[in-house]
Amino acid sequence: MLTLSSALVLSACGGGGGGGGGFSAGSGTTAANSSGTLRVSMTDAPACGFDNVFVTVEKVRVHGDAGVDAGGSGWVDIAVDPARRIDLLSLTNGVLTTLGQTPLAAGTYQQIRLVLAANGAGKVANSVVPTGGVEQPLDTPSAVQSGIKIIRPFTVAADTLTDLILDFDACKSIVTRGNGTYGLKPVVTALPSAVSGSVTGVLGSAPGARVYAERNGTVVKASVADANGNFTLSPIEQSSSVGTVDVVIVPTSTNARGTGIIRDVPVTAGGSTALATAGAPITLPSSAFRKVSGAVSPASAQATIRALQLSGARTFEIAATASNLDTGAYGLFDAQPALPAAAPMVGTYQTTLPIPLTADTAAAGKYSIQATSDAGTVSTRQVDITASDLVDQNFQF
Repeated sequence: MLTLSSALVLSACGGGGGGGGGFSAGSGTTAANSSGTLRVSMTDAPACGFDNVFVTVEKVRVHGDAGVDAGGSGWVDIAVDPARRIDLLSLTNGVLTTLGQTPLAAGTYQQIRLVLAANGAGKVANSVVPTGGVEQPLDTPSAVQSGIKIIRPFTVAADTLTDLILDFDACKSIVTRGNGTYGLKPVVTALPSAVSGSVTGVLGSAPGARVYAERNGTVVKASVADANGNFTLSPIEQSSSVGTVDVVIVPTSTNARGTGIIRDVPVTAGGSTALATAGAPITLPSSAFRKVSGAVSPASAQATIRALQLSGARTFEIAATASNLDTGAYGLFDAQPALPAAAPMVGTYQTTLPIPLTADTAAAGKYSIQATSDAGTVSTRQVDITASDLVDQNFQF
């Protein structure tokens, strides 16, 4: 059990300006003596090319001012004492770990900081285990010790327990260097559970498949099917503008199965949508897999590489990785990951299961390889992997 910090209840007259208060002034808060409870949990998306990703959490901090810095006044801390070393890759398929809870003045809050311990003093607080490799330290920037900054408004109601979920995307957070070391470039989002739902399903003959919930070709939640083919995508925010997601299933080359896409899957806050069951699993046809590799120049312009596939009028992300910080090299192959050459199987959500899927033969083997630099510059190459692997797919920024 976690030992929580002493409860700090903020005065509702503290305001939100200049770090002087724990909630946002003018946010419609209740009377000054009313309070609720905030509980914070953490989950993860699957990591590319790692067996374990360990981080050590010391505390979570919240504030009503989005602009206040870590040294400002008015912060409320949820201490994790003793600090907890967590394998992020154990937090997939909807698994959550509770970091702690604390009373808070009822009101709207704007900023969260996740504080990690530093490596040192003979211990490795943060580390990675590359697939098939040995544990190596994960270098963490000094800013991480003051807290990973997350801007996400959320409301704590009087006499109510509010659950806030921190989604730590390990795949996007690990920087690979040319000398074989690894650094942390944290990508963490926050989501109140009250506005989130889940999507579940069962795959036939595809354990370990990557499963994505996407909106407009951008992944909003990812998971990995377990040994029995079960997967859970959670939490997914129920968007006020788009109440659905597209679910993209990408088996591994070991499964030798092609991609599955189910469009317009509804997301209901507090609810769950089933795409398949053990009695009616999603079964995908066989597929060859191809590798795509190249380099980004200059190497210092570290890029995010995405493999996108067009089906009908929609674009879907099939795979993603990052270029090496020092060399610029990237690879879309097994660990980061390979691409199916067969036509994707595409269907639209319906309540009656199984959901029928039809091969989009026009999309077979065709991808857009998109590189986005740290500065936001985007470059794209069109490729066809039907016949063979592709090398020297290079990008110049």
